[in-house]
Amino acid sequence: MAWPPATRDHGTFCVSCHTAVPYALARPALRAALGEVSPSENERKLLDNVTLRVRLWQTAAPFYTESSGAGKTLQSRGTESILNALILASTDARSGKLSDNTRAAFDHMWELQNKTGDQRGAWAWLNFGNEPFEAADSQYYGASLAAVAVGTAPENYRTAPKLRSALMLLGDYMRRECDRQPLIHQVVSLWASTGWRGLLAPTQQKTIVDNILDKQQPDGGWSLSSLGWTWMGSNLRSLVNLWIRSNDTPMAAKSDGYATGLIVFVLEQAGVPNADAHMQRGRSWLVRNQNQSEGQWPGYSMVNRRDPSSGTGRFMNDAATAYAVLALTATDCR
Repeated sequence: MAWPPATRDHGTFCVSCHTAVPYALARPALRAALGEVSPSENERKLLDNVTLRVRLWQTAAPFYTESSGAGKTLQSRGTESILNALILASTDARSGKLSDNTRAAFDHMWELQNKTGDQRGAWAWLNFGNEPFEAADSQYYGASLAAVAVGTAPENYRTAPKLRSALMLLGDYMRRECDRQPLIHQVVSLWASTGWRGLLAPTQQKTIVDNILDKQQPDGGWSLSSLGWTWMGSNLRSLVNLWIRSNDTPMAAKSDGYATGLIVFVLEQAGVPNADAHMQRGRSWLVRNQNQSEGQWPGYSMVNRRDPSSGTGRFMNDAATAYAVLALTATDCR
């Protein structure tokens, strides 16, 4: 397995981009594996950007407003509040001390939590029709990331009495909606449950793990397209979308780095033994499928066929690479 320079800093990440979270989690793990002693320039830029946005929360404009579509202002704020909290909480977890900026990020997140209605416990989440991160069914994914942030925060943050009501709402939502979600979002909820004991029922955790293992491909990897949908609420068009993307290109069915990296990492966190045959085959897929010249792992869009050299084309490769790094470095540490 190679760690060439392209893998070490594949590019800069804006906090409004969903690759910011896997990058913020994976880059420190890669730093440790490489024996680096300080954050890279891109890490510092990302953390400085997030910290500044948190400090200027009341006056900073949202990344998206109503000019991008109805409800986008609230969706943008809800999404950013969760990403900010997770990125800063993961940084604080390494020092073991919760910073004032991270506490403020969490305060902003809880202020935007839905307190009533069918989606009580969750947040408004960006929906641009882009699976799996920004689609109609991505709200659960966002809530799962919020739960990951809560479980990651140091100093027993989750035990603070003032959070009792908000945490109950989030926990109820996670358990109530879990079985209705695409498996790829359930994977993230399983991840959250590894840091937040009791977030999911044991039967839900077991069902998710069993379903994940059942979806493993013959080559040892997992395919995002087989995990990103459910039959619930399906109509003719949505069934067609299982196979055809919005620009009429066939949906990729082969294993990819995003699904495989995320799943191997989460199963490790969930306590699936390294000696398990599924885990061995998954890690083997990751080792075999790294691009040796660029250091990245392959991902693909569920929405459109992208030019792999474009910014949008690199988006899924960036996320795939980050989760592959997390999966393989976590293995090295066990």
